[in-house]
Amino acid sequence: MKKMLSMLLTAVMVVSLAGCGSQPEQAATAPATEEAPAEEAEAPAEEEAPAEEAEAPAEEAPTAVSYDPVTLKVAYMPNYGSLWSVLTAKEKGYFDEVGITVEMVEFADGPTIIAAMESGSINVGYIGQGAHKLCINGKASIFALSHISNGDALIGGEGITKVEDLKGKKVAYSSGSSSEDILVNSLKASNMTMDDIEAVDMDAAAIVTAMLSGGVDACATWSPNSIKILEEMEGATKLTDNMTFKDTTISLASWIAMPDYAASNKDVLVRFTKALFKAMDYAADDHYDEVAQYVATQVAQDYDGVYEQRGDADWLTGKEVSEGAANGQVEEYYEVQKQGFVDAGAVEVDPIPAVADYVMLDVMTEAGQ
Repeated sequence: MKKMLSMLLTAVMVVSLAGCGSQPEQAATAPATEEAPAEEAEAPAEEEAPAEEAEAPAEEAPTAVSYDPVTLKVAYMPNYGSLWSVLTAKEKGYFDEVGITVEMVEFADGPTIIAAMESGSINVGYIGQGAHKLCINGKASIFALSHISNGDALIGGEGITKVEDLKGKKVAYSSGSSSEDILVNSLKASNMTMDDIEAVDMDAAAIVTAMLSGGVDACATWSPNSIKILEEMEGATKLTDNMTFKDTTISLASWIAMPDYAASNKDVLVRFTKALFKAMDYAADDHYDEVAQYVATQVAQDYDGVYEQRGDADWLTGKEVSEGAANGQVEEYYEVQKQGFVDAGAVEVDPIPAVADYVMLDVMTEAGQ
């Protein structure tokens, strides 16, 4: 997976360019006692020991940081990519260390999560690539980068082996999500538009059913749905995935909050991200089997199917994200992503915001300190 990240970042960067104290005085004069008589030199030695012990407390470790307890309602989607870090932080006790209790709430997709956040029922949430356009348009603030994804796919049914074969065909997708994003990008790369297909908007679960039953000819969806379709549907072909467009865009997954909440609760977001980063360091360090068990239990899915999703992304460590936020690399990722949405006509605000207007790079930097 790190090889995939290296290849991706190289391509992305090409496009985006076309960050001693002195010793105590007592120690210095200690040799003078060598000239004193033996009995006089020995007697003070017993009296000086307590003085040395009295200095010991200065070397004690600082008191642990105390946090005001807070409970956060956390929105997620039922897949490995959404849960890999947040569940690890929960199960390993990293949220407890920063005084946070999390209440996990499941949703089908990013736009639905943002809608729930707007109603006030959710504090923080996870989104995939497609919903980032809503952040650029001012609907939410990004406070942590999760990973670089390769879990989205455009899949053709029997007899459909290339994007051009979709002309006039019925294609299922979920509007406003990464499903729509990869569909639009795929069509554009083949000099086609949504007008060239019969696009059918439906939720993620319905896409799987429609595809396996033959109700649609093709679909755009994400893991684990893409894995399930490719495994169970005879004749299904993956036409494109995120890596297909590595030369023009980058598929990111992030943690978000409402702008007003983010502005007034930055300290809470830093604490949440600190725990998240610690979990990312652990989960990305070849603990996929353990993390997959956490996820399988949470979403009540088969362990083997969840474990297979470990190949859906390059799982960044918290250290990588924090350092990248400090040196400008993370900002560059979001800049390339934003330009992709601009080129696709998905950015509705004018003027187009700077990345720093909707991505809280300072939270990522501070959380890593």
